[in-house]
Amino acid sequence: MLAWKFERTALLPIPWHTVDLAKGGPEDFSWGWVVGWISRKSNTRVAVRLLGTEIALVSFTDLDAPRRFFLASRVRGPRRFRSLFAPIACVMFVFALAMSTFAQESYIGNLRGRADHGKQLYRRYCVGCHGPDGNGEGENAPYLDPKPRDFTLGTFKCRSTPTGSIPLDEDLFRTIGRGVDTTAMPSWRPLLDQQRADLVAYIKTFSPRFRDEKPDNPVGIPPETPATAESVKRGETLFQETLKCWQCHGTTGAGDGPSASTLRDNKDNPIKPYNFRVGTRFKCGDSDEDIYRIFMTGLDGTPMPSFIDYLKPDQAWDLVHYLRTLQIHYKPKHTTGSKNEVTGN
Repeated sequence: MLAWKFERTALLPIPWHTVDLAKGGPEDFSWGWVVGWISRKSNTRVAVRLLGTEIALVSFTDLDAPRRFFLASRVRGPRRFRSLFAPIACVMFVFALAMSTFAQESYIGNLRGRADHGKQLYRRYCVGCHGPDGNGEGENAPYLDPKPRDFTLGTFKCRSTPTGSIPLDEDLFRTIGRGVDTTAMPSWRPLLDQQRADLVAYIKTFSPRFRDEKPDNPVGIPPETPATAESVKRGETLFQETLKCWQCHGTTGAGDGPSASTLRDNKDNPIKPYNFRVGTRFKCGDSDEDIYRIFMTGLDGTPMPSFIDYLKPDQAWDLVHYLRTLQIHYKPKHTTGSKNEVTGN
């Protein structure tokens, strides 16, 4: 095993760290990423990109300095390449610094959220459930059902984007404000809009997906069709026969279908289907548009799939109208949707 040490420089106040490279000579790793963990600070990850034996690009990721990039001017190790790689290293450093900035901000309307501001809010309001590392393993997690969201996966239920895509900043902003019904996640509307935007920026630092991927375009929601008796009947056929939603949600929508006891989320935790008989809200909102969006985007990380490839828009509206008849406590509202827009407070 080769152990290389990165020297402290006058420009970069970083301590000495040792990164053990895999077996073999340094030439085998000249352009490969090597990821390791620094033993004396378990929540710090170091990534190294070698540019010869004396120049390397180093990035540190931890809760105190998310996505900070540093350039090690010298690397102690076998001398095979020289400082001719320095210009390349400088270009890589500037590029990495630009990439790091993207992951530390959020944009919601005219608001720009900053991760360094959101960090303190997270530690005050969120760490008890989601944990200091954002992996859903906070002190309260063992007592919660369903379990808190693991932000490191970059997978979220409530999105306006297609299944498999990361959410928009606006999606996370709305979830924080709205809360997630039937879970321990409350509404955080007492927070200022700017504070929620800062929280979004910090939450994004937990998953590399927000650095490496761009969200897909939101799924469109066409105007709602009339909620007639014929529409409800067509929706019933879709629920009971075509899509067989009753297998999870039960024939009456009580969440007691034959498959209900076997369902697991993407972390193999038991998960219950939604019970339409007792609820008036859904996990991702309470308007007809919110239900339509759930059908078309799915709830990623759960067994609830996207039906965008199986339902036409008018069929999705038929299903919305039928599900409303299963909600015995539902009272129709004259609303255009629970979009939880920025209020400017």
